[in-house]
Amino acid sequence: MGNHPLAPIGTKVKEFLNRNWNIQLNHILREGNIVDWNGDWWLGRRRGCYCWHYRWMTSSKRVQDRSKKKRVHELELATEKWKIASKVVFLMELVKQEPEMVIPVRNLEQYRKQINLPKPHSISDFLRKTPKLFELYKDQKGVLWCGMTQKAEDLMQEQQRVLEGDHADKAAEHVTRFLMMSQDKRLPLDKIAHFRRDFGLPMDFRSHWVHKYPQHFRVGKSLDDEVEFLELVSWNPAWAITELEKKMVTGITEIETETTTTSHTPGMLSLAFPLKFPANYKRVYSYYREKIQNFQKMPYLSPYADARGLKAGSLEFDKRAVAVMHELLSFTIEKRLVTDHLTHFRWELVMPQKLMRLLLKHCGIFYVSERGKRFSVFLTEAYDGSELIQKCPLVLWKEKVLSLVGYRGRKKKFEPYSDISDEEGDDDSLQSDDSEVENLHVQLEQQDTMDYEDPLLEDNSEMDIGDITCAYQNFKTS
Repeated sequence: MGNHPLAPIGTKVKEFLNRNWNIQLNHILREGNIVDWNGDWWLGRRRGCYCWHYRWMTSSKRVQDRSKKKRVHELELATEKWKIASKVVFLMELVKQEPEMVIPVRNLEQYRKQINLPKPHSISDFLRKTPKLFELYKDQKGVLWCGMTQKAEDLMQEQQRVLEGDHADKAAEHVTRFLMMSQDKRLPLDKIAHFRRDFGLPMDFRSHWVHKYPQHFRVGKSLDDEVEFLELVSWNPAWAITELEKKMVTGITEIETETTTTSHTPGMLSLAFPLKFPANYKRVYSYYREKIQNFQKMPYLSPYADARGLKAGSLEFDKRAVAVMHELLSFTIEKRLVTDHLTHFRWELVMPQKLMRLLLKHCGIFYVSERGKRFSVFLTEAYDGSELIQKCPLVLWKEKVLSLVGYRGRKKKFEPYSDISDEEGDDDSLQSDDSEVENLHVQLEQQDTMDYEDPLLEDNSEMDIGDITCAYQNFKTS
């Protein structure tokens, strides 16, 4: 073997195998994988002919590749508004759960991911930006505590009244209809919990609320008792009518409505989806007018009908998926969802694997906001500019919370109740003159496209609370 012409290569192979290798695996998203493009190209070859496949209504497979001109500034502003409201409401709910409704600020460090406040930004500075909702004080040992103001406590009581009032029945209806759309008529409870705030469900959703409506659904477990499911108890034909059907069907009497709903069986629909293109999308619509009109005229299967017979990738399959997303977004209080939450239900709701591509493709029905690392999808017909056209009581409550956010007062020097105190190192930032939260300011129109790394990571770019409130108020008055 020593005289073999390939012996040096064999020696090198053994040498490489005996080395102490450190292996690192990097995941490449399929949306940006060149292998997908090569596969599509080879599938398009037919006996020396090259069939190039172009997608319509968008020239990009990824949100990040969109032109800045295709962004809708009003909906980007609405995204930032709702994100700030979610941060503040999360902290208010957190404080409310404490026995005496106060919590040490240092205990809030573990919730940085939930409130999307990355280091080195100070949580105490974030709380200081909302003095009308949160109070900060030190005890005799110098420990900084956070509590709610009287206005914040009144708002939490008002939220409780809304959740236990008429909205409770509406939320139960939406959860039931959500189960009716699933192929097995049951959904994992952990997945539904992702939609708790989107559907306007109370904090005791898993422990108490799911047991309040035994006539609609019940909690079950898998065979190994590891996964809890919410299962449909009874099918309600009156709730198997889509929100789009309700809007389109007008001029009928109440008796006709009761007769129709009690005997309604979901099947094929021929309703066009409302389209709302921004002004700078006129060229897109004019260029693809014929294809858009053909898609709108094509019949599709109701979201409440059995879709297991549809072929994945067909136009019928895609249009039914659009109808499912349209219906699901109609259930939410903000008519907006985080796209990650939608992808959790691709199997249960019989939707395509590349859901983001479908959302981008139908930009007249949906709008995908790329603010931060977790994208949001809007139902465009529900918005007029940055304002919801129809606001439920919970949205009006959130706007009350936002009206108390954004005050920029002088930084207070928190004195302990006793002269003898042990200062904590984490509170040194409170004695400085510059707030770290000032660095959160982002100009929406000048923002560059953000790189998508991991949708579960925290959002590292946020507008300052005061800036977004001022911008929102200016937009309303303009």
